[in-house]
Amino acid sequence: MPTTIQRGSQFELDPGKPVRRHPVTEEVIQPLHTISLLVRNKPGVLVRVSLVFSRRGYNIESLVVSPALSAPGASEISGDFSRMTITCSGDPDTLEQIIKQLEKLIDVVHAIDHTGQSVIESELALIKVTIALKERTEILQIAEHYRAKVVDYGSESMILRVEGETDKIDAVIALLKPFHIAELVRSGKILMVRGSLTT
Repeated sequence: MPTTIQRGSQFELDPGKPVRRHPVTEEVIQPLHTISLLVRNKPGVLVRVSLVFSRRGYNIESLVVSPALSAPGASEISGDFSRMTITCSGDPDTLEQIIKQLEKLIDVVHAIDHTGQSVIESELALIKVTIALKERTEILQIAEHYRAKVVDYGSESMILRVEGETDKIDAVIALLKPFHIAELVRSGKILMVRGSLTT
């Protein structure tokens, strides 16, 4: 008899993987789950969704909301639906219950945990570094290696824009940490499942 694996158990617990650390503080942090929700675009939906997470003790690391197609399989955006991409961390045994509760909300069409699935993911970060003109060679080499773009070049600071997977952005931040990072803004993760599966 085949065993069924709960969605919440598809966690980043690969023994061959290093523990996840915060890119700036280097503290050990819990592995992340990414959940995609298709919701009706109505006032109060975001509050009700976030309450489900907070009641279960789950921390939302990032949340991206954007317009979605008017209905599954449709080809136009009418403004009736939105897609939420939530990156969160917490006890993996609780995740299945959270998803079940989300799917019971009246304005949620579906909620899917994409942990362990084959997905295309992307994130954007703007990083402002305070540094003198003569000390910028290393930063420009880092930017070139990770295909980051210099979007502002002042006499006392510069701003890099880096796009890609979360691990890539974490690596850039870790390399820039020895320099003075004055400001950091990250967009949060967006993703799409490869192939014909639904995001």
